[in-house]
Amino acid sequence: MSSDRWTKEQLKLAFHLCCQLPFGKLHSTESEIAELALLIGRTPSALAMKLVNFASLDPVITGTGRSGLGNASALNREIWCEAHTDWEGLALECERLRRLLGATSELLTVEAEGSENLLIPDDFTGETRRVVTEQRIKQHFFRRAVLSSYRSRCCMSGLSEARLLIASHIVPWSKDKTNRLNPSNGLCLSAIHDRAFDKGLIFAHRRLAVVVCNELRKRDEPFVKQVLLPLEGQQIELPERFRPDSAFLIRHREEVFLDSCSK
Repeated sequence: MSSDRWTKEQLKLAFHLCCQLPFGKLHSTESEIAELALLIGRTPSALAMKLVNFASLDPVITGTGRSGLGNASALNREIWCEAHTDWEGLALECERLRRLLGATSELLTVEAEGSENLLIPDDFTGETRRVVTEQRIKQHFFRRAVLSSYRSRCCMSGLSEARLLIASHIVPWSKDKTNRLNPSNGLCLSAIHDRAFDKGLIFAHRRLAVVVCNELRKRDEPFVKQVLLPLEGQQIELPERFRPDSAFLIRHREEVFLDSCSK
């Protein structure tokens, strides 16, 4: 795949990695950048430059004054737009491309993250194994993209213990197939905050401040008073990129949040 001109496949792999690394790690000394550069026949410096090119397309990053290199090509923009309409396709195609280039599956090398088991049981065969494998590939991409965007910290509590962090969907996985892997449909939450969010006990409105449901307000329990009620009105920690989409937050409020559902 090595040539003077970057191929679309190389750029897809670059963008795929860019989504999973914190902005502050988009440099040539990062081990994952060096590994991918070797795989596609590019130098780590050249690949790091491409990652920053992609970062320059993210309005969350540019909105903070960090412009990247600012010279993203038309093909870069095309890949950016394609990914935002088919995140699942990006995750699966990049895994396929990596395997074609001789890379070991990420599922076999990934470190233990949270409570998710990304390894596929040996007794799964045929179509079942393929489906489970693809699901794990998708989950792995979404988790890394969301956690890296939030600097691996719960956006409500600040917790940074990776084993207790969840890449939480704003609109549930089962409700919106198109946006299952869209990082803007994710929040990095601790396990307890994820559960409360998923069950409609709390939500974040469009201004990204937390609202606690009336049911919790009535609880005379120390844990609720000390951990959950103080969230009321508190603005979540904003991500470095992939800002939560207001349309997803509205859907969560209308379809999941208990106070809205009970009306």
